[in-house]
Amino acid sequence: MAERPTFAMEQHPDIVAMRARYDSVAQSPSGQSISGLAFLSGLYLAISPWVVGFNPRANLTVSNLITGIALALLAVGFASVYGRTHGVTWVMPVIGVWTIIAPWVLPGHGATTSTIVNNVVTGAVIFLCGLACVGLGMMSSHRR
Repeated sequence: MAERPTFAMEQHPDIVAMRARYDSVAQSPSGQSISGLAFLSGLYLAISPWVVGFNPRANLTVSNLITGIALALLAVGFASVYGRTHGVTWVMPVIGVWTIIAPWVLPGHGATTSTIVNNVVTGAVIFLCGLACVGLGMMSSHRR
């Protein structure tokens, strides 16, 4: 019996059209601005312990460094291949919330005014960028 030709799901016309829609939204000026701001926020979050001067607080320093690098990598993914990465846009607002609550949640010597202000402002920017990225995905799915 002859084998049936297999059809790769990645080549399905609906999936190709969906990815094209998501990529066109990501390439728009608003999509690029949001991804750029998210990338810069991630880089700032990663270096903020040394900029603000709370690097002796090891737990918060490591948390900001790791989440900042992760956010910067996510933003690069959203800017370049949004059609394939749109499913994880929900991670960005979660990183924003974590950044806001980290000075109080992480064990250490207690939060100072500089650590609280830094993390709350940076976390709020990240949270809003995350909501905007999620909104971009919703806008593209409503543009049928």
